[in-house]
Amino acid sequence: MIKIHLDRVLLDRQISSKELTDKIGITPANLSILKTGKAKGIRFDMLNKLCEVLKCQPGDLMSFDNDAS
Repeated sequence: MIKIHLDRVLLDRQISSKELTDKIGITPANLSILKTGKAKGIRFDMLNKLCEVLKCQPGDLMSFDNDAS
């Protein structure tokens, strides 16, 4: 199972969800879907924007947990 760590990265970078949505051009509803891990997928261009704005690597935003069900 893929786990999303977007909340932690936002907190570490001291960036609000609103500020992030404004910078990457995503709706608050879609950001919420990403943050809760309910998204079925993510486009590479969106992942690129997230990494650029948050100054992070894709692995900072998500991880794989083999034990999760």
